[in-house]
Amino acid sequence: MAKPPTIITCAITGAIHTPTMSDHLPWRPEDIIEQAVAAAEAGAAILHLHARHPQTGAPSIDPAHFGLILPAIAARTDAIINISTGGSLKATIDERIGPAAAYSPEMCSLNMGSINFSFHPLARRYNNWQHDWERDYVANSDANIFRNTFRDIEEAAKALAPHRIRFEHECYDVGHLYNLKFCMDQGLFEAPVFLQFVMGILGGIGADIENLITMKAAADRLFGDSYRWSILGAGNAQMRLAAVAAAMGGNVRVGLEDSLFIAPRQLALSNADQVQKVRQLIEALDLKVARPDQAREILVLKGRGATGF
Repeated sequence: MAKPPTIITCAITGAIHTPTMSDHLPWRPEDIIEQAVAAAEAGAAILHLHARHPQTGAPSIDPAHFGLILPAIAARTDAIINISTGGSLKATIDERIGPAAAYSPEMCSLNMGSINFSFHPLARRYNNWQHDWERDYVANSDANIFRNTFRDIEEAAKALAPHRIRFEHECYDVGHLYNLKFCMDQGLFEAPVFLQFVMGILGGIGADIENLITMKAAADRLFGDSYRWSILGAGNAQMRLAAVAAAMGGNVRVGLEDSLFIAPRQLALSNADQVQKVRQLIEALDLKVARPDQAREILVLKGRGATGF
């Protein structure tokens, strides 16, 4: 039987990197829109989106700021739009799911456990910052706990259930897979679930191939054939883990949210650069890249027509 095509997700701009760190990181609405459309044209079937404050570039979970980008992206591409429910290490879960509740996307992310989520070592690499908020935001991340309790997860699941959103279950360690299985047993999520193995974030599981194999084996035990999976390798692990995951039958996520680079010490010029590179890796393995319509079928999505944009 032929293998299903590989789904490429592109995370356009996240809540970690700041404008100082790369001139190519989009944070103005018009730049996010252009890079999202270009990433879709390069082969990304799913666009994972955070919003930024249009004046300061600071990470934002204000639904109004998502409103500056979502309709324009949807008007120009058929790619699946996936809204973050992260975006802030300090906001409540009710605040974090606000954009998804407002716009009812086909997909949104959902973190499956609390972790020490830190990127403070980046503060030592930069001396000049574009905006006042940047340095303290990065340097003080060592004091943060990214809270995703069982109550938070349940609240998000129940609040968004009427929207028929398919979650990208972000799992930063093996225990998060067990958290998801428990939640499924409680009736919060239905199969097939879509797992995103997040590897290489300080506070989560390391970006080692051995750990990828461990995560995949645990998912097989817990979910059998009732799940689909993808890999997010942070930083310099991005392409290496993507290639291994594709060869193992998984899907891949790239984008400037997860790594600013296209090669060692070489900044990517755009999100589309990374999509093009990972597409070449996938096709070099004699695998096909999924179109948005194929990804919708594989992941059992409700379709663009049922969204609020």
